Amino acid sequence: MRSFLTGPIGLRAISIAVFVVVWVLASYAFGPRLCPGPVSVFAFAAKEIASGELPYHLAITLLRVIAAFAIAMSIGLATGLMMGRSRIANDLGEPWLILFLNAPALIVIVLAYIWIGLNESAAILAVALNKIPNATVTIREGARALDTHLMEMARVYGFGRMKTLRHVILPQLQPYIAAASRSGLALIWKIVLVVELLGRSNGIGFQIHLYFQVFDVRAILAYTLVFVCIMLLIELAVVQPLERHANRWRPKPA
Repeated sequence: MRSFLTGPIGLRAISIAVFVVVWVLASYAFGPRLCPGPVSVFAFAAKEIASGELPYHLAITLLRVIAAFAIAMSIGLATGLMMGRSRIANDLGEPWLILFLNAPALIVIVLAYIWIGLNESAAILAVALNKIPNATVTIREGARALDTHLMEMARVYGFGRMKTLRHVILPQLQPYIAAASRSGLALIWKIVLVVELLGRSNGIGFQIHLYFQVFDVRAILAYTLVFVCIMLLIELAVVQPLERHANRWRPKPA
């Protein structure tokens, strides 16, 4: 029993139990209007799931997350690799990288809606633009750390560009790609909610904005919790195993 409680599953269960206890105490302290309890929130979430409303908006938001993530990682991988392997590309891209790294997400979203319109393309592009600089920086550092001996060996054996990329570069970049993916997913879903709140008529962000107008904290918590649970599931079931697989060759810390 003691080993279970001190293991990863036991510690996580204890952490969740502490969260629920704090939530219940906060509900008593602030009242059900400001901080509804877990039973009330989960009952509302169950009702929304049964009606099909929550699954619909959840699916819309997840599709936007997937689309923006795929675009951001593809462009970030290509630009990061170029900037990490070429001084000219790095000097040309550095000002753009600094500009987008420091541009507030809200401004990028607003400008995308103004210039492109209140449509799906603008929403996904705005989210991707906010993530691309972070992915580029991570991949660039990975490209700079590539083993020069392996690159030289590829040249000696007459590897073409695609073969070098596939068998020499990408395997070495795997830990950096995994790190960029993990941080990117965490950043993108938060920005997607802001994008939906500002300019879309569906999605979790839109629903939270809708219930904010009527000050329905129970509904806001229900939609937020369900979405966070889904993202946590993706993190635990997909992202972390991929990251462990990418880093399996590295020595484990003592």
